[in-house]
Amino acid sequence: MDPESAPQSPSAANARPDHDAVAAAIERRLQAEREKAAAAAQSSMFDGKHEKRQEFRRMIDPGILRPNPRPLALEALQVQLLFNSLQLGDHPGEVKYQKFKPTNASIKRLLVDPRGTLEYAVALGFHPQVENFQPYYVFNQRYMEDLKIGAAMIKEALERELVKEEREQRRRAEEKAAHEAAVAKVKQAFYDDRKGRAMVDERERTVRAAAAANPNRSSASPAPSTIADYRPKRRMPGSGQTLSGEVIDVDADDDEGHEDADAALHSEDDG
Repeated sequence: MDPESAPQSPSAANARPDHDAVAAAIERRLQAEREKAAAAAQSSMFDGKHEKRQEFRRMIDPGILRPNPRPLALEALQVQLLFNSLQLGDHPGEVKYQKFKPTNASIKRLLVDPRGTLEYAVALGFHPQVENFQPYYVFNQRYMEDLKIGAAMIKEALERELVKEEREQRRRAEEKAAHEAAVAKVKQAFYDDRKGRAMVDERERTVRAAAAANPNRSSASPAPSTIADYRPKRRMPGSGQTLSGEVIDVDADDDEGHEDADAALHSEDDG
């Protein structure tokens, strides 16, 4: 009996996976994950911080990224705003992280002069004060939650923009390499052409110099050196008929002509 045609036991039949059941289980798991993600998004929108996050996002783009040179905007976000926010969030009790002096050269270049950067610092909770007749921006502890949200939005923007910047730098590097390769190819072709022309000019100069050194040899026709050179050129072999009906054998005529020419040359040599 064929083993494949033999009836299977109930235990073997139950062991076979039900593809419909597996597909249904996968679909249920995917649906649960989708519902979980949607619930998380819905919760984030109604947690009381969604509007604040959106406000900080708008202050970064278009507020800071668009009106400023891109390298300056990224440096301001990465070096100054993010540094101050994270350090202050990690060390809320340290006074040195709770204020900055707007007249400092680095602070002025990265935090005061660019458009939108000082406004962002104010939104984080830094407000202007005068201490010992010196201007400062001092952080108010009541805005700690805003500071954390603002710092998170800076991190989010930097992760996105730095990836774009890296991609753009790679594209510019590839374009530069392609341009340099094309320029090198054109230069090599130019050098090869000049080298070829120089070789041709050198050969022509050599020929002219040889002709100038022996003008008689260049103008005279070369003299024959062997008996074969005196022999007239043979015509095409074969036979034919003239208009008068006379039959001409070219091979016979040529052989007789060559024999006569050879005899004449030998007689001259004997004489």
